[in-house]
Amino acid sequence: MSDKELQNIRDNTKDVIVLFDLDGTLVDSTQAIYASFCDAYKKMGQKAPSLESVKNTIGHTLEDMFLQNGADSNKVAEYVHYYRICYRSLMEEGTHLLPLVKEAIIEAHSFAYLGVVTTKRGDFSQILLEKLGVWQYFECIVGIESITHPKPSPEPIFKALEMLHITQKDIVKQKIYMVGDTHLDLSAAQRAEINAVGVLCGFGKREDMEQFNVPLCESTFEAVRYIAQKCSI
Repeated sequence: MSDKELQNIRDNTKDVIVLFDLDGTLVDSTQAIYASFCDAYKKMGQKAPSLESVKNTIGHTLEDMFLQNGADSNKVAEYVHYYRICYRSLMEEGTHLLPLVKEAIIEAHSFAYLGVVTTKRGDFSQILLEKLGVWQYFECIVGIESITHPKPSPEPIFKALEMLHITQKDIVKQKIYMVGDTHLDLSAAQRAEINAVGVLCGFGKREDMEQFNVPLCESTFEAVRYIAQKCSI
């Protein structure tokens, strides 16, 4: 039996789904994000917010990030436009995998179908994951352009599960997990009635995530190990 046939057999026996947030959970793109914010504010003739202020809003939509950082609500679309032009040119150089994330992804892929649910654009996200050498482990990605209501709405999770329909038709909700670094991820998971696991390696505040009474792990690798143990892998 060939290696591919053996892999297909292993894949067909998977009964777990793990969905990951991107920024702060799998990758650190702070450098590219902040530089792009600064460029957008410069283009708009405004003073850029502090790095800490921007970091505190990562995970929200770009529109909300700009609003929370003082942008004129009537000009948010312009800020986003300039941001995306700059970010596309900087994102590959300014993004790297968080520690042990590749190992976490490979381990998770050994027992689960994997997806990404992010408020970043899906096409940008796929380019990054390809560049970082891990895209091949994922079955789907749901970005901001694919949905109407972003996290904390459950819609992005439902969209991911819809995309995974063929592979997850026999998977019970007790074996579907969302791993993320902010309260937005945890809220979306609970609204979708799936399991949530928070990670403390990103941008969310521990006190915000503790309110959801879900497991909190120091890293994504630890989160995957927790899920594997819970699912008796």
